[in-house]
Amino acid sequence: MAKYGDAPTVLLVEDEPAQREVLAYNLAAEGFRVVQASNGEDALLLVAEENPDVIILDWMMPNLSGIEVCRRLKTAPETRAIPIIMLSARGEELDRIRGLETGADDYVVKPYSVLELMSRARVQLRRVRPATVGIVLTHGDIAMDSETHRVSRSGREVKLGPTEFRLLATFLEKPSRVFSREQLLDRVWGRDVYVDTRTVDVHVGRLRKALMEHGGEDPLRTVRGAGYSLG
Repeated sequence: MAKYGDAPTVLLVEDEPAQREVLAYNLAAEGFRVVQASNGEDALLLVAEENPDVIILDWMMPNLSGIEVCRRLKTAPETRAIPIIMLSARGEELDRIRGLETGADDYVVKPYSVLELMSRARVQLRRVRPATVGIVLTHGDIAMDSETHRVSRSGREVKLGPTEFRLLATFLEKPSRVFSREQLLDRVWGRDVYVDTRTVDVHVGRLRKALMEHGGEDPLRTVRGAGYSLG
């Protein structure tokens, strides 16, 4: 599982402290960076602040229910792509259908197996952060095996330091997307580490040099005033 600044973030929204503690412990053991909320209002604030990779959301909460939180997130363009796993004691088929129709990507009925929930979280993570679960990523003539930490271009090995590797993984997960320097800092170095944005430019330069060592066009694009993208 991921380490360092690229650890995938899961937002855990559960109003029952004991269940929240158990889930948070197991998620952290799986390599997730865990952000916790005990109610729907806090959950919406944390989504805006943390931009989680996966949300595990309890249906039955006071005031703002999980189903309403899910509806709001899935109707907002900036958050609709975040996978949501709904937790509920409601096991009836109609409740399950309602949860999925509201936009939940998965639905888990209580009581549930913690191991099964961890597995489902990894499935959702594989969709949005494939590099963190050992999937081979490719774009054009560039290939990355995140499990063996090997990178190649046109079949020739590319030697990268750990920071350049995490940068490339970020670009490969969303080719053509323009990442700002701040977004790259959050994803690669982590939110709790202070690094000057000029450091991003230095490491992008190193990544660019390594990818072009054996020739070929520059695969990285600098977007003036916006950041960097792959392709």
